[in-house]
Amino acid sequence: MSWEPLDGDEFPTLGYDVIDWISANLAQPDAGAEPRPFVLYPEQEDFLINFYRLDPVTGRRKFRRGVLSRPRGWGKSPFAAALMAVEGLGPVVFDGWDASGQPVGKPWAEIRTPLIQVAATSETQSRNTFSAPQEMMEGPVVDNYRGVEILGDRINLPSGRLEMVTTSARTIKGARSDFVVCDQTEEWVSSNGGSRLHQVIDANAAKRGGAYLETPNAFIPGEDSVAEKSANYWSMIQEGKAVADGLYYDHREAPGDTDVADRESLTIGLRIAYGDASQHPDGCVIHEPACPPGHADLEPRIQSFWDLTKDVQVARSDYLNQVVAASDSWLSRPELTAVVDVEKIVGPDDPIVVGFDGSRGRAKGVSDATALIGCRVSDGHLFVLDVWERPRSATEWHVPVADVDARVREVFDQYTVVGFYADPNGWTSQISEWEARHGRHLTVKAKRDAPMTYWPKGKDANVPRLLEELHDAVVNGDCSLDGSTVLIRHMLNARRRRTRSGYLLYKAYPDSPDKIDAAYAAVMAWKARLDAMSAGASRKKQIPARRRTAVIR
Repeated sequence: MSWEPLDGDEFPTLGYDVIDWISANLAQPDAGAEPRPFVLYPEQEDFLINFYRLDPVTGRRKFRRGVLSRPRGWGKSPFAAALMAVEGLGPVVFDGWDASGQPVGKPWAEIRTPLIQVAATSETQSRNTFSAPQEMMEGPVVDNYRGVEILGDRINLPSGRLEMVTTSARTIKGARSDFVVCDQTEEWVSSNGGSRLHQVIDANAAKRGGAYLETPNAFIPGEDSVAEKSANYWSMIQEGKAVADGLYYDHREAPGDTDVADRESLTIGLRIAYGDASQHPDGCVIHEPACPPGHADLEPRIQSFWDLTKDVQVARSDYLNQVVAASDSWLSRPELTAVVDVEKIVGPDDPIVVGFDGSRGRAKGVSDATALIGCRVSDGHLFVLDVWERPRSATEWHVPVADVDARVREVFDQYTVVGFYADPNGWTSQISEWEARHGRHLTVKAKRDAPMTYWPKGKDANVPRLLEELHDAVVNGDCSLDGSTVLIRHMLNARRRRTRSGYLLYKAYPDSPDKIDAAYAAVMAWKARLDAMSAGASRKKQIPARRRTAVIR
């Protein structure tokens, strides 16, 4: 027997059985004297349906790890507690297909003694999170499962237990965990042992064929937290540059153009960030028809933004779930997402310019990325033509020069290229060949005798001004981005460092795996675009008569 799709089914999942078990067995936390069933929001149900997705042939779980990123007060703790309970007792292990070809689940206890954990970087935080399953399992679970004991530091199951762990990673090394909740991973960094704890949890879950869930708020770029690493890993999966894709990533934040000084704009931003949990009288804004109002009162959060004693950037992170900038970041995620326009399409007759930033690497086996970024002259729309960077899993990697050369040829064949500015560092011979092949067709030239050769980074006194020009274009909405995760990621990775002539862009630290080459390529494309505008090269190329299509009436 194998999986047979029913009407509307796109993939097999144990998520529906998990939802039913939670509804039947868990009590709502903080319900007062009158216990009530724990009812999932529709967006929480959607997460479970996806997180417990199965391979339609083998029945193996597709995702071994998940990330659920939501603002403070959304309800991550009780939701994570529900998963701890169902992983300890419910039908979360594939047990074949029924007569209709649908998956059937069974508990871990039918295979082995399950160990379910909640992990945090401090005992206080771990206890705070662990209090949720202790309260929620006081209801029908105790009646339905004989042998459940809810104690101060653990919950004993008929077979197995739920327990707390902290950053003493050595004490849990080798533990037989089947499911772990990693709480507030935006605070898990190397200095507090969070990075090491995450590595141990990942190894423990892999040995048992288990899974784990991260429940972060928005992280601060540059802190190298576990939440930031997971977000970068997800970006690599989206770009097709990761070998393994067993991560289910669910992050939602307010739009980048949310104006926190305007009540209407801020309210909309909060309603989007909080989703079904929003207590707005009109219900949610993520489903049609709207879900009823949830539990999260928005007014105190609005007042927190307007409290002059509070840091607005912290409030953006806490309540809008926006990934705000580090202190030395070049641009912030809200600023970048505010100018994303995925509906713009660059046509073959639209005049464009191209920025190229290449690298051959500073040491054996270590290579920066090589980026080719386009910009439409007429409206300043920046888009990715290609980016080549070393996969995280590769130990030896070099930029595929032949592939880059072929892609440059394709760009000139596919588009109306009126300018091409390239950093010659390490690519002098290739750029000379491109200049010989395409230079005479360019309307704007980097130099009279070298039409494509632009600055070596850091050696041109005008570079700080060019960085500021693109920065201001993003902040003021004078350009747009195609939404490519790689371009946004490289722009977010860029850090400002002061020099005598102004600031330049650098990685967070010299050997950081987080690349910025696409950001510099975008700067060069933007400079070429400004030069093209000055030269009057924004008009579409006229189609030659032989290419015109005659219309017979």
